[in-house]
Amino acid sequence: MKSDSQTFARAFGDFRTGFSQRELWLSLGWQDIKQRYRRSVLGPFWITIATGLQATAMGVLYSMLLDQPLREFLPYVTVGLIVWNVINASILEGADVFIANEGLIKQLPSALSVHIYRMVWRQLLFFAHNMVIYLVMLAAFGVWEDVSWASLLAIPAILLLFLNCMWVSIFFGIFSTRYRDIAPILGSTTLMLFVLTPVMWTTSTLENQMGAGSDRARLVELVPTFHYLEIVRAPLLGEPQALRHWVIVGVITLAGWAVAILAMKQFRSRVPYWV
Repeated sequence: MKSDSQTFARAFGDFRTGFSQRELWLSLGWQDIKQRYRRSVLGPFWITIATGLQATAMGVLYSMLLDQPLREFLPYVTVGLIVWNVINASILEGADVFIANEGLIKQLPSALSVHIYRMVWRQLLFFAHNMVIYLVMLAAFGVWEDVSWASLLAIPAILLLFLNCMWVSIFFGIFSTRYRDIAPILGSTTLMLFVLTPVMWTTSTLENQMGAGSDRARLVELVPTFHYLEIVRAPLLGEPQALRHWVIVGVITLAGWAVAILAMKQFRSRVPYWV
């Protein structure tokens, strides 16, 4: 017999209630950042500095290794790293989202989705700080010359990226709470995805080495994070986009949310016991 707590109405009700408690998760998300950089002079801008230094070091190194012009390659790596940080955090922090909030879940009568909104809001703030680096790139490397009205596609792409962060956090958060072995598995998986996703290398380099029509050069299309990277990075750099990236991301988004909602319906009432 189906429990009253295991219905789609309860699952969607949790999302609505959680969003209505936005003062709570907006405050908690901002407090997470303030606590992390407590007593620091620059505060959250250390996020920007750390990402900028990492992107510069990797961009300079790989531009020499791959024989790529630094003016084009460094902005490519920088934007790719900024987007990848969001993807990586949504998987790793998402898997830990309920476990890390064990005290609040057991003591504070709030919707389960509050912790998802909090984590995604925190990552949005990190992303906003890192976008300062992109603005510097626009001026320093003349990227603004390639930016056009088509670059506005980056706005829906970023929204789509964070919409996916939510379902990823819900899905992995629930099952990582129940099965604690999932989190370390995801840690190894994200490392593998980072290597396979063209963050530090370009698909054009791969095609030049293997031939544009090579089947092996097209294997990168099988990596889902590649498509998320492309829909955001291409418009920000003023590069042409292929429709297939949007289609693939759209299909994954719909399928992911279907699975996440089903997980919320079936298991949301059990999470407080599992943590």
